[in-house]
Amino acid sequence: MNVWQSVIMGIVEGLTEFLPISSTAHLILTADLLKIPASEFLKTYSISIQLGAIFAVVFLYWKKILNSKDLILKILTALIPTAIIGFAFYKIIKTYLMESLLLIAITLFLGGLAILLFEERYKKKENLALIETKETLSYKQAFTIGVFQTLAMIPGVSRSASTIVTGLWLGLKRKTIVEFSFLLAIPTMAGATFLDLIKNQELILNLSRQDLISWIIGFILSFITAIIGIKFLLRFIEKNNFIPFAWYRIALGLIIALILLIG
Repeated sequence: MNVWQSVIMGIVEGLTEFLPISSTAHLILTADLLKIPASEFLKTYSISIQLGAIFAVVFLYWKKILNSKDLILKILTALIPTAIIGFAFYKIIKTYLMESLLLIAITLFLGGLAILLFEERYKKKENLALIETKETLSYKQAFTIGVFQTLAMIPGVSRSASTIVTGLWLGLKRKTIVEFSFLLAIPTMAGATFLDLIKNQELILNLSRQDLISWIIGFILSFITAIIGIKFLLRFIEKNNFIPFAWYRIALGLIIALILLIG
C-alpha cells in the first residue's frame, strides 16, 4: 500500500464510520477500486485504522463519558453480546465475509430498504410524541441495542445503522441514539481492533517501514475525518431523517451488483 492509497483509505474510514452506510463495505470497495492486493495486512489495516475514529469520539465526548458512571455501565451492557459473538465468529468474519463483494451489494441494498420502511413507521411514532431521552434508557434497552449491533459484523450492514434504527425503534430521539451509537463504538471498535492485533501478532511485529507509514497515515486521517463525519451527522439529523442514506445504500448496492454481473 503506497502513501496515496493510505491517504484515501484513511479519509474513507473516517467519513463513513459513523454514517449508516457501512465503513467496512466502503473500505473493501475502495481497496478494490485502488487495486490494493488482498492480503492479511489489508484486512488488519482496514480494522485497525478504526482506532483513529475511536479517538475522535473520545476527543469529542470524554467529559460526558467521565461524568456518568451509569452511562459507562450501559455502554458496557450493550457491548456484551457483540463481544461474545465477535470472539466466537472472528475467523469466519475475517476469512470469508470480508472478501465477498456480492454479500456487500446485498446487505447495502437490503439495509437501505429496511431504513426506508422503518422511517415510514418511525415517522408515525414520532408524531405521537412517545419519545424518551437518553437518561431513561434502561439496561435492557442498552442490551437490546447491543444485540442488534452484532448484525454489523456482516460487511455492508453498518454498525451505526443497526444501533441507530434499534434505538429509534425503542423510542429514543435521533440525537440521543446517534450519540449513544458514537459512544458504544469506543469499546466495540477498540475490542475488534485489539482482538485482531492479538490474533495477528506476527504480522504486526514484521510490518515493513512502508506498511507502518501507511498505518500511521490512515490512523491520523481517520481521526480527523471522523470528527468531521460526527459533526456533520449531528447537524444533519436536526432537520433530516435517514432516508437519503437509505437511497444511497440502495443505489450503491445496485451498482455493485451490476458491475459484478457484467464482469
